[in-house]
Amino acid sequence: MTCPGSEDQLEALLASPSASDVEALRSLSGDVMILGAGGKMGPSLARRVRLASERAGARRRVIAVSRFSSQMVQQRLEDAGVETMVCDLLDPRQIQELPACENILYLAGRKFGSSERPDLTWAINTTVPADAVRRFCDSRIVAFSTGNVYPFVPVSSGGSREDDPPAPAGEYAQSCLGRERVFEYYSRENGTRCLLLRLNYAVDLRYGVLVDVARKVQDGQPIDLAVGSFNAIWQGDANSYALRSLALCESPPRVLNVTGPEIVSVRRAAWFFAQRFGTQPVFLGEEGPTALLSNASLCHQLLGCPEVSAPVLMDRVATWVEAGGATLNLPTKYEVTDGGY
Repeated sequence: MTCPGSEDQLEALLASPSASDVEALRSLSGDVMILGAGGKMGPSLARRVRLASERAGARRRVIAVSRFSSQMVQQRLEDAGVETMVCDLLDPRQIQELPACENILYLAGRKFGSSERPDLTWAINTTVPADAVRRFCDSRIVAFSTGNVYPFVPVSSGGSREDDPPAPAGEYAQSCLGRERVFEYYSRENGTRCLLLRLNYAVDLRYGVLVDVARKVQDGQPIDLAVGSFNAIWQGDANSYALRSLALCESPPRVLNVTGPEIVSVRRAAWFFAQRFGTQPVFLGEEGPTALLSNASLCHQLLGCPEVSAPVLMDRVATWVEAGGATLNLPTKYEVTDGGY
C-alpha cells in the first residue's frame, strides 16, 4: 500500500477492488444498492462495487442512495458510473419509492452527537432499518453494525466473538443493538437473508483511531489511556469485506466481526508516532483493565486476512499526518468508557 499524496489519490485507493472483490462480483447475481451512501465509507464502497463489477464483466446497476448534502460527492459518484438517488431515509414513503434491488449494503446510522439528540439517534438506528428491511424483504442485506454492542473485555481475552452475548454501554450502542434486533426480527419473520457486519475502527487516513492518536501526538495534546488498546482496519479492507459478505447472507442473520487481527496498544502507537514526528507523547492516567475489542478470526477464516496490516497502516497514517494531510475532524472518541458519544 503506497501512501497517497492527495485526497483524490486516497479516494481512488479506497475504491480500488482486490482480485477477490472482482471474483465475488463475478459470481454475484443482481444489482447492488448502497443505502446511506453519502457518509464516510459509502462513496468509496459504491465506487469499489462499480469498478469490481466492470472488471468482472458483470453488467449491473450500482445505486447510491443518500440525502447527499454534498453535491460534490454525488457528482463524483455519477462521474464514476454510479447511479445516485436522493432519499431521506427518515421518510418511510421515500424508502417505499426506491426500486427493488437484489443486493443491499446498508450503511445508514448515527453515532456522532448521539448524546445531544438520543431521540434522533434511536430513530435513525432503529426505525429506519425497520422501514428498509420491510421494503427490501426479498433482498440480500449486509447491514453495518458496530463492535460497540459488546462489553469491554480484558485485553488478554483476544476480544469478543460473534457468539458472545451483547452488553452495550450507553444509548448509541444500545440503539445499534436495536438496529440488529430489527434486522433479525424481519429476517426471521420474512426469510430475508441478512448479515450483521460488526465493524470497529475503520481508518482511511483522514479519520480513525490511529489518526486520533497521531494528531494528538503531533499537537502535544494529552492521550487518555483509560482505554489502552483497540482494533483497527484499513477502510479499503473493510469495504472489501462488506461487498464480499453479500454472498454470506442468511436467515436468521449471520453475525460477522470485521476488524484487523492485531490488538494495538494506545501507548505503543503514541510512541511510534512520537518517534516519527520527533516529539514526546503526553499521557493521561494509566491503562484500564479492559477495552472494547473484537475477535475477527471468523471473518479472516471465511474471507481471508486484511491486505493492509496494522504496522503498514500506522506508517501510512504517520506519513499522511506529518505531511499535513486533510482531516474530517470526526474523532472516534475511542477513549470513552461510558458509551457517551
